[in-house]
Amino acid sequence: MSDSSIPDRRRCASCGTELAPALLVCPSCHALVHAADLKRLAADAQRAADSGDASAALGAWREALALLPPATEQYRSIAARVAELSKQVESGAAGAKQRSRWAKGAAGAGGAGIVLSKLKLLLLGLTKASTLLSMLAFAGVYWAAWGWRFGVGIALSIYVHEMGHVAALRRYGIPATAPMFIPGLGALVRLKAYPMDPREDARIGLAGPIWGFGAAVAAYLLFLATGWGSLAAIAQLGAWINLFNLIPVWQLDGARGFHALDRRQRWIATGAIALTWIVTRENLLLLVGLVAAAMAVFGRAEEEGDSRAAIEYVGLIVALSALTRLPVPVAGP
Repeated sequence: MSDSSIPDRRRCASCGTELAPALLVCPSCHALVHAADLKRLAADAQRAADSGDASAALGAWREALALLPPATEQYRSIAARVAELSKQVESGAAGAKQRSRWAKGAAGAGGAGIVLSKLKLLLLGLTKASTLLSMLAFAGVYWAAWGWRFGVGIALSIYVHEMGHVAALRRYGIPATAPMFIPGLGALVRLKAYPMDPREDARIGLAGPIWGFGAAVAAYLLFLATGWGSLAAIAQLGAWINLFNLIPVWQLDGARGFHALDRRQRWIATGAIALTWIVTRENLLLLVGLVAAAMAVFGRAEEEGDSRAAIEYVGLIVALSALTRLPVPVAGP
């Protein structure tokens, strides 16, 4: 291959040395391979921060981290900035992204604006062909067995769960794919970067069950309004699926929440699971509690646990278990 056929990106901008695709530093002159991209990302992050969009600033800095060798001072400096911005995003101290004029007019202020932004995100997700087509295939499996109301409803319930993860990922500036459904099994979102610490991971992991709980409540309220028994079944199954996801093992959402807890918080969560089982007799809690106890004894725990993650985890255990015990009509549309 002639030198002229080698793309510019494969040569060091400083000394012209040919570079392997994965290199971040030139082996000859030790210049950063992606120096121009890093300058652009730094400018993008500054513009986003100046406009009050901390999530976009986080996204730009996270992208910059992927272009830097972890052992460098630049990497450590940007990692510290990402950690600081992440906490600001969580507390709201950095300010929220400015909403468009029509959103401001339609939403007014406070909770209405938050609800509108979430609805916009849910609708946006459905514009992705991969999400919509795989979702229809998923719904078709349940449609064939239990009718279109149940098939479409349970697909929407799981979709809302996955979009909870997407919303949290967007908030922390972490790029990810749109939800992809696997017929007969569930759905997933692929991350293109990773959370910086267990706190971020817990927020992102537990966001799915939180949104899933909201979807289950909405389905049951619609059942009370319409009398359609399929909606009550959707609410109950949706609650059960989200409760299953709280098992603190493997890649389930519960593991991501549990990893942020110290040992004392893990035992508190295990005790809460046991008490909830005594009250509700939801047998899935036996599995959740057994794994939680094992993680409390043998799992590596944080020295300083995350209180918010502990509260959210226990709250979800109680709320979802209660939903699984709601009455569901034996027959009906």
